[in-house]
Amino acid sequence: MRRIPIRLRLTAAFAVVMTLVLAGVGVGTVAHFGAAFDEAIDANLAAHTRELATGSPQWTGPLVNEPDLVEQVLTPDGWVRAASPRVAASPLLTAAEVAAAAEQRLRIDRAAVTGLPGRARIMVTPAAGGTLILVVAASLAGRDRALADVRGELAVALPLVLLIATAGAYLLAAAALRPVDRMRARAAAITADTPGTRLPVPPGRDEITRLGGTLNDLLDRLHAALTRERDFVADASHELRTPLALLKTELELALHRPRSPAETDAALRAALGDTRRLVSLAEDLLLLARTDRGQHPNPEPTPLAPLLCGVTDRYRAAADGQPIRVHCPAGLVATVDAGQLNRAVTNLVDNAWRHGAGPVDITAEARNGHLTIRVRDHGRGFPPDFLPSAFDRFTRGDAARSGPGTGLGLAIVAAVARRHAGTAEAANHRDGGAEVTLRLPAPDASAPGRS
Repeated sequence: MRRIPIRLRLTAAFAVVMTLVLAGVGVGTVAHFGAAFDEAIDANLAAHTRELATGSPQWTGPLVNEPDLVEQVLTPDGWVRAASPRVAASPLLTAAEVAAAAEQRLRIDRAAVTGLPGRARIMVTPAAGGTLILVVAASLAGRDRALADVRGELAVALPLVLLIATAGAYLLAAAALRPVDRMRARAAAITADTPGTRLPVPPGRDEITRLGGTLNDLLDRLHAALTRERDFVADASHELRTPLALLKTELELALHRPRSPAETDAALRAALGDTRRLVSLAEDLLLLARTDRGQHPNPEPTPLAPLLCGVTDRYRAAADGQPIRVHCPAGLVATVDAGQLNRAVTNLVDNAWRHGAGPVDITAEARNGHLTIRVRDHGRGFPPDFLPSAFDRFTRGDAARSGPGTGLGLAIVAAVARRHAGTAEAANHRDGGAEVTLRLPAPDASAPGRS
């Protein structure tokens, strides 16, 4: 059944339901007409019975003798007192029916009655204090012919209605699914070379329109992801090409002619520096790849003050008069992946130490359900045109392009924030200098303090 096209399945389901409905309509119509005919026949029999009861008490003359109706007057012992000419010879009731009719009214349907065509209905009524029995019989041949005509007309009309309705249902299903077929054809034509193509969305606010809008939103996200991946590969290739070219040149020069131990040592040290840069770049790319792949961190309760102080201790020896100050409550605890948070804070401190001036301030606090870590320097701040793309990969300010680095530091900070359901923001402080804020969900409780 699932292999059949959906429009045929919808049409078949509609045809089955419509068949049941039309069958019910046909049965109900026949039953209604039959009940109406029966009511009319019973009323006619009741009227003739009343006329017969109000007639001459002797009933000596012949009674009504219509083509479809006859009458009899019987005594309690079954003797015919009076009758229509066609049924004067013998009583229309059996002995048992005569005995029952002396006490109550009867309505009897018979397959045949003498003097009447087809089936007949007999109405029996006691009269004269139970001393006489009035019998009126009417033919049901006309009723049966009328019902047969109704059945015949319904047998022709209802299948025709079913056929027309089923054809209409098929055309309606095909028209309703035509936008889906157009979207399918357009989707089949979308390739990596035409990522900007979108599905045609029909006008309206129905389910198909919402489906088309949702799929187009999905295509937008996929296009954006594809663009990011292509840019990522291009930028990574560009960043890898320079140190690899330098490393290759240094090694070729070292092997080109015999060198003194000092020259060899210098060449090896230069090659080691380029290798370290490549290793650092590879580690950054690996971390970003893990975050993009949705690899979840391993959060655990981590005291922030020791983590921040551990990061700054690595820079204080080389700060050369540029102090690094930590402001953090002693009992402040964050539920984070300590390694990833350490990497993010290290990147922020490294950027502030390399590109800023004056003291570097690291401030951590818990407020309004969030844990905030701010790293601020007192230099010239970010270039205004750099702020919108500060967290993009391989993006560096103009002053930093000629220095060391790959432009992945802030991108890693943003990735770590996202993996911990947080955010990262870059801005220029109102009193001067650059300030980067890392905002994470706060723990349920933290103890105040200061170091």
